[in-house]
Amino acid sequence: ALQPLFKISYSCSKVGDPHPGQPYKGGNFCAFLPDNKEGLKIAKLLKKAFECGLTFQIKSYNGEERVTWGLIPHKTSWDGGKARNGYPDAQYLQEVSTVL
Repeated sequence: ALQPLFKISYSCSKVGDPHPGQPYKGGNFCAFLPDNKEGLKIAKLLKKAFECGLTFQIKSYNGEERVTWGLIPHKTSWDGGKARNGYPDAQYLQEVSTVL
């Protein structure tokens, strides 16, 4: 299994974020991909999306700015099915490939 881990530290938001110049809370974000040819292809595309700043967004929750997943779907669990961002989900790799 491939398990990308993203560590986002505390920082200040920039132009284009909900409240530019305001501090935001980071976090640790973990995703799961199958360790096969298709999973490796998606991992490379997700890395490129991360480097372009497309993986996460900043949202306001109860007056606090926080980093959250962006619009690119990620599997955050090995189980629970599509409804819980987990597997099994036969369409996930095709769906995320289309988004990327």
